[in-house]
Amino acid sequence: MTDYFEVHERDGAARLAELRLADPVTTPAVVDDHLADAGSLWPTERDVPAGDESVLTVLPHRGLPGGTPEEVAEAFAVDYPDVDYPSAAVVSTATAEDHGADAYVLSEAAGLVGHAEAFVEAVIETREAMPDDTALMLSGVATPRNVATLVYAGVDLVDRDRAVVRGTQGRYLTTDDAYFLEDLDELPCSCPACRKPREEFDRQDCVDHNVNALEAELARVRRRIRDGRLRDYVEGQARQDQWLTATVRRLDQQYAYLERHTPIYRREEITAATEDTMRRVEIQRFAQRVTERYRPRFDEQPLVIVPCSARKPYSDSQSHEQYHRAIQFRGHMASMTSPIGVVPQELELTYPAQHYDSVVTGRWSANEIEFVADVLEGYLDGTDYPEVIVHVPGEGYREICERVEERLDQSFTYTVEDHPTTADSLANLAGALEGYPKYRKRERQHNTLRAVADYQFGAGAGDEIFGDTLTAEGTYPQLRAHGERTDGGQGEQLAALTQQYGVLGLTIAGARRWVDSDVSVKRVAIDDFVPHGSVLAPGVVDAADEIRVGDEVVIEGPSAFGVGRATMPGPAMDEATRGIACQVRHVEEQ
Repeated sequence: MTDYFEVHERDGAARLAELRLADPVTTPAVVDDHLADAGSLWPTERDVPAGDESVLTVLPHRGLPGGTPEEVAEAFAVDYPDVDYPSAAVVSTATAEDHGADAYVLSEAAGLVGHAEAFVEAVIETREAMPDDTALMLSGVATPRNVATLVYAGVDLVDRDRAVVRGTQGRYLTTDDAYFLEDLDELPCSCPACRKPREEFDRQDCVDHNVNALEAELARVRRRIRDGRLRDYVEGQARQDQWLTATVRRLDQQYAYLERHTPIYRREEITAATEDTMRRVEIQRFAQRVTERYRPRFDEQPLVIVPCSARKPYSDSQSHEQYHRAIQFRGHMASMTSPIGVVPQELELTYPAQHYDSVVTGRWSANEIEFVADVLEGYLDGTDYPEVIVHVPGEGYREICERVEERLDQSFTYTVEDHPTTADSLANLAGALEGYPKYRKRERQHNTLRAVADYQFGAGAGDEIFGDTLTAEGTYPQLRAHGERTDGGQGEQLAALTQQYGVLGLTIAGARRWVDSDVSVKRVAIDDFVPHGSVLAPGVVDAADEIRVGDEVVIEGPSAFGVGRATMPGPAMDEATRGIACQVRHVEEQ
């Protein structure tokens, strides 16, 4: 735990934080000018420095290289003292634990560059061993090209060492390459160091440029974190280097680590520009919840599979209006799309279904076909639709459906002649639905509220929380869930659908129903006080590990019962000594 490092914003494992020195530093950042090294204990014993709040003091330490046997690491482990000033402890993956410091310097970092698997494992092991509200520093590693990926992995602090050394070697660093200075006819930069004539530019200027480029890239990364768009940037930036590309893909394979730090929803849309987007936590989480939590409630209607649309939500698009007119509430519509997979009509608002924009080439890649086919298969497996009607164009869409037909040993009905919106195709769609009963508008509204609850809180939550007496008020998409009507009026309000993110915000009554249900509840236990507006981390007694940023949470204490939204993951609430743990929407004294 720390008094000198506070996380303000999160974007996956990356954090925008404040190193609370006398002159605060916004991280991720280069910290050479704010660092005091008390020295290594290998050559000699050293006294604990006096320290002060103007710098981050690296306490006397023993750095260990990567691969050091655990028994050796334990034999030479340092017992770091408790100090009352900003401090950093030097650790290896073998000795990483809570030493009471504000930051942790990973000693084997320089040896990990170029080794994606080892780098990812080391960063994750170290981050998971240290408290959430402490900083991770890597020394001798950062360059303008790799620092965005380092931060994406969970690094908070870096130094100039690698950039300086490369400059003294005559290597001119940019965000996409490292050039030999003598090979440059002109300087591709306009920083202060690069403004002199090329013939006067020497190696000291190269050092200054490299440092400037590193600082500029970190400023760009901080802006991306603020916008919730670091992953979009990293997907492109990492492709400048094979090691970085491998590192991002290795991180994607560590789903549990990234998922724990990734918010339930974001303000900004996802830019699906590469196939790596399909491996993003938000995409995988949506597919997992659709196939494991969601269940269709249109028991008598067939499933109608349609293509997605460029306009979001899909129901606002011209093409989907045409499909609706042909279907006439006689079928349950689900959209097929890359990179999302399958989007049931009730979840078209739910992040990220209306928060992405993909690159359209007119052709599906083999990986896209396989991913969406897996999601469609998982969605259909165990459902009991009387028929599956496929209203999609050719190419990848048709191949996906035919692949799933074969896997599930089912026969689908295909209705498109040439294009889904031609008169003949729409007539075929309408004809395929003849004889099926219509479902009422209210039925769709009820099913939407229940489906979002299933997706958000867990399988069966829609029925557990809303029961058999659900009434829907308002007009889609601004729906409110109420209990049983009393005396001809509205029943008590239980929840409201948030149009922007497609999730439910519970009332006190809805929260109490959640607590009384058999569905797992995300609880935040607090001290004996009544929160107003927010709950700060020091006031949290215990929080569920499953809580993610953006999750709906129940807030309980000896004097209060409330409901709100998490602004930290559950483990961070337990560990942090600063910051807002959750925002309170409604609270009652008790």
